[in-house]
Formats: sequence, structure tokens, C-alpha cells
Amino acid sequence: MNLLKEFQHYIKKENLFQQKDKLLLAVSGGVDSAVLCELCKQAGYDFVIAHCNFQLRGEESERDEKFVNVLGKKYAAEVLVKKFDTERYAAENKLSIQVAARELRYQWFQELVDSSVASHVVTAHHANDNIETMLMNFFKGTGINGLKAILPKQGNIIRPLLFAKKEELLIFARDYKLEFVEDSSNASDKYTRNYFRNHLFPDLQKIFPQVEENLAGNLQRFREIEELYKQSILLHKKRLVEQKRNEFHIPVLKLQKTTPLSTVVYEIIKDFGFTAHQTDECIALLQSETGKYILSPTHRIIKNRNWLIISPNETAEAANILIEEEGKIVFVPGELEIKSLPQTTNLKPQTSNNIAQLDAGQIKFPLLLRKWKTGDYFYPLGMDKKKKISRFLIDQKLSLPQKENTWVIEMNKKIIWVIGLRIDNRFRITGSTKNILQISFLHK
Repeated sequence: MNLLKEFQHYIKKENLFQQKDKLLLAVSGGVDSAVLCELCKQAGYDFVIAHCNFQLRGEESERDEKFVNVLGKKYAAEVLVKKFDTERYAAENKLSIQVAARELRYQWFQELVDSSVASHVVTAHHANDNIETMLMNFFKGTGINGLKAILPKQGNIIRPLLFAKKEELLIFARDYKLEFVEDSSNASDKYTRNYFRNHLFPDLQKIFPQVEENLAGNLQRFREIEELYKQSILLHKKRLVEQKRNEFHIPVLKLQKTTPLSTVVYEIIKDFGFTAHQTDECIALLQSETGKYILSPTHRIIKNRNWLIISPNETAEAANILIEEEGKIVFVPGELEIKSLPQTTNLKPQTSNNIAQLDAGQIKFPLLLRKWKTGDYFYPLGMDKKKKISRFLIDQKLSLPQKENTWVIEMNKKIIWVIGLRIDNRFRITGSTKNILQISFLHK
């Protein structure tokens, strides 16, 4: 099978695009993109050419741009050129030159697709590029997702040469007497990829002559393994994660029995902004007391008895924490200590707003610890009339952040204490009180 037939077969097998589609070929002027242009012309595809001038190699960059314009005339194709101030963009965004160039390139390509210049962006990445990417990802520790390397299709980005080795492209260029330009930076080891290409890979071939074929075969297997991996993770998520409004509840006991635990935990929490390094912290929550939590930039995972609860950490609706017995409860603002005291004549009434003394005979567990919400009301100590907590907080002259961070303890849909401010009059100590439930609040 010749390269053209393999090219057409690969496009069909991977369902990359249709014969009628308008293509945007990303052309640098090197041998890979020169071969891409020739194959697309021979296959009868309709295309325009896009060339990025990153202005990083002086006269050589200008030479490449002129060559691509000549290439456009050869194939009677429209040529679109964009000059980038790559070094400035890299400095402003604190990126490496390589990353900056990649971002600029694909941002422009997407703009062209969005403006209907073409329906697909086609790049000239080939099998050797893919092998190098896989090895680089392996050494960087990107996991199974990185081992699949470059995919033939990602959205509207198409790579129809991934089936072909560099050597095959060079032979094709020679056979068809294709002109192309050489990028002098390819010989430099300044970039990581060039080190892999110029040193590591040739050394591997000395020890394993079939390394190219073996790794190319592994790429397909890794793609399929990742598909199985994603299917398995999805099943674990369906089994473990229950969504309740904007919260996600995970049963601790069921999660503890899951294997492999670290992998499943990471795949669940990464969707909420948590890093791989926080996986162990999340697993430690399984053994911690109620109220312990960890934070990501967007979410909080809090231990609530037999549940882990994931909730947004910037909303008024925080996780509800169930208090089923006396003891210590750790939550976002601090710590609660709950204990029973006998009512005695020498027991001094508490004057601190951070200590609530309540009639234990009027209270039954479980209690609910949560942030106050609109519509909440209680009977402030000393009053027989109910009052909305929103009005109560205004009367207390609290700042907006203080209002937003006010928590309450609720029993059977009745608020017994606005923490740090006032208990409910219905649960106050009276002459008939036999036992006292004392709740102390300690700020962090």
C-alpha cells in the first residue's frame, strides 16, 4: 500500500473528516507539512494554507513565510499568514517559548475556524512525533492519559499523518521531488523534544532496534486502555457520588472498600479543582472526625459523619453537618464542644456569646450545623416573638462578611442557637431545668 492510499485509509478508519469538508492546513514549510499538502492535493481535498511566523529565527522565519507563499501558488490554494510577537507573549504570560507558540498557533486556528474559513484544522504530526510525545509524557509522569499521546482527532483539530513514520515522509518527498525548508532549531538541544529526537531515541534504537515499531504499536493499545479506564472510572463515580443540589455526597464506608482507592479518589476530586497531591489528604479524611475538611480554589471536601461532602467554597450554602452526639465538631470557622452539665445551684450562668447553655430536656439529637439562609427565623433570648435572622443580623450591625459567615444549630427545623450571637428563647434554662446542654464555640 502506498502512502496516499494509507493516508486515505487512515482518514476513513478514524472518521477524521469528509471529502466535501474545507480544510485548513497548518504549514510550516518543513518536509512534514510539504508532504501533507501534496497528499491532500492528490486526494482531491479542498484546502487553504495557514502559516504562523513566530519571528523567533530572524531571516530564517521570513524565508519560511516566503516559501509557504510559493507553496500556495503551486497548489492554487489561498495562503493565510500571521506574524506573532512570541517572545513578548511568553514574557507577559510567564510561559516557555514553546508553550507560547502553541497557544498563539491554536488560538489563531480556532479564530479562523470560527470565522468559517474552514471546518477542520489539519496538522502534519506523524508517528515519530507521537512516540516522542508519549516518551516525554511518560518521564513527566502524566499517567495513562499522557501515554495515549497525540490523538488523530481532538475537536476540530485533525492529524491524518499519525500512521506514517518520518522515514516514510522523507521517501515520499524524495519520490515526488517535493521542495521544503529546514528549521535550524531542530538540530538544537535547547528544546526537550529535540533532545529526545536527537539523542535519547537513537540510543534506544541501538539497544532495541525495533523500538519504533514497538512504541507505535503501544500507542494504539494505550488509547484503548485509556478508554477502558474512563469507562471504569465512570462506573465508580455513578456508584459512589450522589448529587444533592450543588453538593456531592460520597459514602465513606463504600469508598473505603473501593480499589484502587487512590486512583478512584483522584479521578473524583480532580473535577472540583483538587490536585493529585491532595489525594492522600482526601483519603485521610475518611478516618478523621466530623468537620475536618480540605480546600481547592473552588471547592471544599468536608467529613460529615459517614459521608464526604463536596461543595462550592464560595457560596452561602455550605455543607450541612449532622451532630448525632456530644463531643467535638470541627467545621470551617472553628470548633464546637458539646457536653452535658447537671443543673446545680452554684452553676454560674454564662455571659460569653461563644457559650450557649440550653435546657437539655428540650433538646434531642441529631442536631444540624449549617450556615443560616434566607427565611430562617428564631425566638431571640428574652423574646416571645419570632424574628427573621436576616433582620436580627442587621440589628446586630454585622458587616456583610460577618453575616455571610454566620452559622446556626438547628433541631427538628427549629434554630436553637445563632452561633456566637444568641440562643433561642424556647430552649433557655428555667427553674424546672434538670440538665444543661452546653455548647462552646472556639474560633480558629
